[in-house]
Formats: sequence, C-alpha cells, structure tokens
Amino acid sequence: MAFVYNPPTTPWLDIVYQDDDIVVVNKPSGLLSVPGRELIHRDSVTMRLMRVLPTALIVHRLDMDTSGIMLFALNKAAQSGISRQFQQRTTQKTYLAKVLSHPDNDTGSVDLPLICDWPNRPLQMVDHEVGKPSLTHWKVLSKTDNATMVELTPITGRSHQLRVHMQQIGHPILGDRFYGKPDAHPLAPRLCLHAYTLSIKHPITEQPMSFTTPCPF
Repeated sequence: MAFVYNPPTTPWLDIVYQDDDIVVVNKPSGLLSVPGRELIHRDSVTMRLMRVLPTALIVHRLDMDTSGIMLFALNKAAQSGISRQFQQRTTQKTYLAKVLSHPDNDTGSVDLPLICDWPNRPLQMVDHEVGKPSLTHWKVLSKTDNATMVELTPITGRSHQLRVHMQQIGHPILGDRFYGKPDAHPLAPRLCLHAYTLSIKHPITEQPMSFTTPCPF
C-alpha cells in the first residue's frame, strides 16, 4: 500500500522554549522535520516554524514517525555553535520507546555498525565490514504484558539507529512500519519512539541547558 502523507495539524506548532538565539519545538509523530522533494511533502516542522520565525535554521532532524524535542538556531552564529556540539557529541539525548516483549536484563548496550540498505532506502542495516560505528545504551523503565518501556541513549547519531538496534536484539519498537513487521508494527497506531530530553550548552552564552517533553504514549 502506497504511503500517504497526512501530517497532524493540532497543535500546529508546539514551541517549548525560545530566546534570541535558539528555539525548541515538540515535534509530533507523523510530521516531517524538513520539507520533502514533492510539493505534497512541503509541510514540515521547519516550514511551520519559519512562518513564525523566518530566520530559523535546522541543526538536527528526527524521523518523521518519531516525536519529541527538536532544536533550531535563529542565527548563523547559534547554528554553528550547536552544530559543533552535535558533531563533537557533547550534547546529551535520551529517548523513550515502547518495545516488543521483555528483555532478559534491565540494562544493556547495542554496538552494531550501520549502513544504508541502498536498494531498500531509507532502510538501514547492520554491516560489520563497511558500516559506521553505532552505539546505543538502553535501560528498562517499566513492563506490561507484552511490551517494555525503555530509555534509550544514543552515543552515535546514525539514521534509524535506535529502531534498527532494538530490532536486532529482538525487541522492535511498537508501531514501527519499517523494522517492526510482522509482530510489533500492528501493536500501536504510531511509532512508539519519543525524543524525551536534550542537554546542550547555549551556543552564545555557553550556559548548560536541558529540555524535556512529555511522552505521548
């Protein structure tokens, strides 16, 4: 079945924090981070934000199906400062995810190199020969009958990293239309992955800052 882009419109834009240099947005699941190539895929967090704050500049992205914290710069100096922190991995990010079944342990790490599965893009896959190093730490928070809520801390920032890593250890994320079939995909109406916290240094003042958005699932 062909994918139909039908982004949520309520709320239109959820701004969590704003100052002269940065703005933090709570992105809903189902909305692109940046505009797609086709006109019907123009609606995105970036385009909505630029209608309110025309100088907004992208510094990182979330998958369309992932919800949660997105940080934007409002000038070139801030964009440069934030981008440097992401490149040097001095930012701290945690995600919340609801995954299929119950891990045997309460904590763990997944260290599996990832690369684009080119014939099936945008899917990613594990490749021990040419994949890029990818590391995720996970921790169990709570359990239900057939699912577990986990906190995920990505040390690297590869595309689809958390989704592939959880699938690879046998606990795909509920609602994942790429990596959750056949078992985990139908168990939730959306991808149960949420960018929960983000900690940075303010790009101009260098003051430590932390942001949190409530988990919607």
